[in-house]
Amino acid sequence: MQNPKFQISTGTNGQYYFRLRAKNGEIILASESYPLKKNCENGIASVKVNAPDDQRYVRKDATDNYTFVLTATNGEPIGRSENYTTRAARDNGIEAVKRDAPAAPTEDLTN
Repeated sequence: MQNPKFQISTGTNGQYYFRLRAKNGEIILASESYPLKKNCENGIASVKVNAPDDQRYVRKDATDNYTFVLTATNGEPIGRSENYTTRAARDNGIEAVKRDAPAAPTEDLTN
Protein backbone atom coordinates (compact mmCIF):
# COMPACT_ATOMS: atom_id res chain seq x y z
CA MET A 1 0.00 0.00 0.00
CA GLN A 2 1.47 3.32 -1.02
CA ASN A 3 -0.30 5.59 1.42
CA PRO A 4 -2.70 5.59 4.34
CA LYS A 5 -6.29 5.72 3.11
CA PHE A 6 -9.91 5.38 4.02
CA GLN A 7 -11.86 2.64 2.29
CA ILE A 8 -15.65 2.56 1.95
CA SER A 9 -17.24 -0.86 1.57
CA THR A 10 -20.58 -2.59 2.02
CA GLY A 11 -21.36 -5.53 4.24
CA THR A 12 -23.62 -8.48 3.51
CA ASN A 13 -26.39 -6.49 5.21
CA GLY A 14 -26.17 -3.75 2.54
CA GLN A 15 -24.87 -1.21 5.07
CA TYR A 16 -21.84 1.01 4.44
CA TYR A 17 -18.65 0.93 6.49
CA PHE A 18 -15.35 2.76 6.41
CA ARG A 19 -11.94 1.73 7.63
CA LEU A 20 -8.70 3.64 7.83
CA ARG A 21 -5.71 1.67 6.68
CA ALA A 22 -2.17 2.55 7.69
CA LYS A 23 0.75 2.67 5.26
CA ASN A 24 1.46 -1.01 5.98
CA GLY A 25 -2.13 -1.99 5.09
CA GLU A 26 -3.24 -2.65 8.68
CA ILE A 27 -6.69 -1.40 9.66
CA ILE A 28 -6.19 1.20 12.40
CA LEU A 29 -9.77 2.51 12.65
CA ALA A 30 -13.12 1.03 11.63
CA SER A 31 -16.62 2.45 11.67
CA GLU A 32 -19.99 1.17 12.70
CA SER A 33 -22.55 0.60 9.94
CA TYR A 34 -24.30 3.37 8.03
CA PRO A 35 -27.53 2.90 6.05
CA LEU A 36 -26.49 5.49 3.43
CA LYS A 37 -23.16 6.03 1.70
CA LYS A 38 -23.46 9.79 2.33
CA ASN A 39 -23.62 9.13 6.09
CA CYS A 40 -20.48 6.98 5.79
CA GLU A 41 -18.71 9.80 3.92
CA ASN A 42 -19.82 12.20 6.66
CA GLY A 43 -18.28 9.80 9.21
CA ILE A 44 -14.95 9.98 7.37
CA ALA A 45 -15.15 13.78 7.35
CA SER A 46 -15.77 13.70 11.11
CA VAL A 47 -12.71 11.49 11.64
CA LYS A 48 -10.57 13.93 9.67
CA VAL A 49 -11.73 16.83 11.87
CA ASN A 50 -11.56 15.05 15.24
CA ALA A 51 -8.49 12.83 14.76
CA PRO A 52 -5.84 15.41 15.71
CA ASP A 53 -7.50 16.17 19.09
CA ASP A 54 -6.17 13.85 21.81
CA GLN A 55 -9.24 14.53 23.97
CA ARG A 56 -11.41 12.75 21.37
CA TYR A 57 -9.81 9.36 22.15
CA VAL A 58 -11.28 7.05 24.76
CA ARG A 59 -8.60 4.58 25.76
CA LYS A 60 -9.74 1.20 27.05
CA ASP A 61 -7.49 -1.11 29.03
CA ALA A 62 -8.09 -4.76 29.84
CA THR A 63 -5.70 -7.62 30.49
CA ASP A 64 -3.71 -8.07 27.26
CA ASN A 65 -6.37 -6.13 25.34
CA TYR A 66 -5.99 -2.42 24.69
CA THR A 67 -8.28 -0.47 22.37
CA PHE A 68 -9.43 3.04 21.64
CA VAL A 69 -12.54 4.77 20.36
CA LEU A 70 -12.43 8.06 18.48
CA THR A 71 -15.39 10.24 19.45
CA ALA A 72 -17.02 13.34 18.01
CA THR A 73 -17.43 16.54 20.01
CA ASN A 74 -20.86 15.27 21.17
CA GLY A 75 -19.21 12.14 22.62
CA GLU A 76 -20.63 9.76 20.01
CA PRO A 77 -18.21 7.13 18.68
CA ILE A 78 -16.93 7.69 15.14
CA GLY A 79 -14.50 4.78 14.85
CA ARG A 80 -12.98 1.95 16.85
CA SER A 81 -9.50 0.50 16.83
CA GLU A 82 -8.35 -3.05 16.47
CA ASN A 83 -7.30 -4.93 19.61
CA TYR A 84 -3.73 -4.38 20.76
CA THR A 85 -1.78 -6.57 23.17
CA THR A 86 0.09 -3.68 24.79
CA ARG A 87 -0.71 -0.15 25.86
CA ALA A 88 2.26 1.13 23.83
CA ALA A 89 0.99 -0.50 20.63
CA ARG A 90 -2.46 1.02 21.23
CA ASP A 91 -0.91 4.45 21.76
CA ASN A 92 1.07 4.03 18.52
CA GLY A 93 -2.24 3.29 16.78
CA ILE A 94 -3.70 6.54 18.13
CA GLU A 95 -0.67 8.48 16.92
CA ALA A 96 -1.05 6.91 13.46
CA VAL A 97 -4.71 7.99 13.27
CA LYS A 98 -3.80 11.51 14.41
CA ARG A 99 -1.05 11.74 11.81
CA ASP A 100 -2.66 9.95 8.86
CA ALA A 101 -6.42 10.56 8.99
CA PRO A 102 -6.60 14.30 8.24
CA ALA A 103 -5.02 14.02 4.78
CA ALA A 104 -5.89 10.43 3.88
CA PRO A 105 -7.69 9.97 0.55
CA THR A 106 -10.82 7.84 0.26
CA GLU A 107 -11.07 4.73 -1.88
CA ASP A 108 -14.64 3.68 -2.69
CA LEU A 109 -14.82 -0.12 -2.95
CA THR A 110 -18.61 -0.15 -3.49
CA ASN A 111 -18.47 0.52 -7.24
